[in-house]
Amino acid sequence: MQNEQSSHVDFLRIEKAVVEILEAVGENPQREGLQDTPRRVARMYAELLAGMDHDPSEHLGTIFHEKYDEIVLLKDIPFYSICEHHLMPFIGKAHVAYLPDGKVLGISKLARVVDAFARRLQLQERLTDQIADFLMQKLNPQGVSVVLEASHSCMTIRGIRKPGSVMVTSALRGIFKRDPRSRAEVLALMHADRR
Repeated sequence: MQNEQSSHVDFLRIEKAVVEILEAVGENPQREGLQDTPRRVARMYAELLAGMDHDPSEHLGTIFHEKYDEIVLLKDIPFYSICEHHLMPFIGKAHVAYLPDGKVLGISKLARVVDAFARRLQLQERLTDQIADFLMQKLNPQGVSVVLEASHSCMTIRGIRKPGSVMVTSALRGIFKRDPRSRAEVLALMHADRR
């Protein structure tokens, strides 16, 4: 979690807003169970939205020059984000692949890039594109493929109330977009061993 002093979050302002919300729904913010709620909510938002101050480029310090020319894929990267429409979480898995062109990235860095973009107010579609575009720009690979699968609490516990539904988004760049065989290969790898 980021240091509260260096964070973009105005803690006092959030605390005041939470008191207003509690009063607006008919609660007493001074009730024992709610006295620390405004502070806890402010700290929660600072943690969940820490990516807003985070430059994903800082994770690119571990790039290796290799002649490897096959797909690199990291599957099932857990992520969570906050939907900007209702300020509710969506939680899922990211599958990130690229076809190197002389450079490979340290494997944990793929997961860190996903986190850096996910920990912001987001839309799943935008998040998918941001990860793919970032990797294309910074690694200059032959191609990038990103698939996100997520459950959105704004749909599962409110509104239409359809628990168990999963939204899938994809972003294909470079050879994975141009070449049907490469696209089929990377998508088959991403979905292998699914039952």
